[in-house]
Amino acid sequence: MTHKTPPAEIPPVRLGKNSRFKFRCHPGVSCFTECCRGIQIVLTPYDIIALKTRLQLSSVEFLAIYTEVQLMEKTDLPMVTLKLLDDERQSCPFVREDGCIIYEDRPSTCRYYPLGVGSLMHKEGADDEGFYFFVNEPHCKGFEEEKQWTVAEWRQDQGVDLRDEINAQWTDLIVRKRSFPGVIQLTDKAKQLFFMVSYNIDQFRQFVFESSFLDRYPVEAEALETLRRDDAALLQFGLGWLKGIFFHQPDSVRDKADGGE
Repeated sequence: MTHKTPPAEIPPVRLGKNSRFKFRCHPGVSCFTECCRGIQIVLTPYDIIALKTRLQLSSVEFLAIYTEVQLMEKTDLPMVTLKLLDDERQSCPFVREDGCIIYEDRPSTCRYYPLGVGSLMHKEGADDEGFYFFVNEPHCKGFEEEKQWTVAEWRQDQGVDLRDEINAQWTDLIVRKRSFPGVIQLTDKAKQLFFMVSYNIDQFRQFVFESSFLDRYPVEAEALETLRRDDAALLQFGLGWLKGIFFHQPDSVRDKADGGE
């Protein structure tokens, strides 16, 4: 999560899962909900699944109403961010003075705050859990609270462990693409497939079940039934398929990138 307010001049500190810090956010702190305004919230694939389900919208409806599309720096891949309100403070559409109205399904970047997440350059077979850093903002008073956490405790408390697990293949795709030389570019078709699988899970389900996709990539009947009803399972299946297309992994489904026309 990034903010347009200039950050405080505090040297960045690289944190690990056992690093300790003090922080607590609650309605009693004077800056409550300030971190929900003037922001950029990048939405992960699972964020979109959770939010569109919470709001009882299709993927297309959610994307049209609540998101904007940009290109990720150094990857040229499409990235979806939450569309802010056109008010003086550029507020998140889900924030109110007394808090977040979709708190139980809030995005991962909101859950991590006040931590940011970094990732090391991809190395095949490496146990890379990434690293963490503080999102230092002058207005935030949460660091003045006495509650202590390790990074691992904060992640568990905020419910990001499961989300990170579901998004792991997506994160790996991005990290791998970032490590490519700049002269290697994905085709427009490949970018469209990445967008569909990552952000428009309803369209991807239609692509799988209403095209020739399954003729090219057979799936066992039991797994197929799971893919029909489980968005998270379909997402992980689709990301494995993309991995095969982009990086030619021998353990992934792969064929021509136009897979199901």
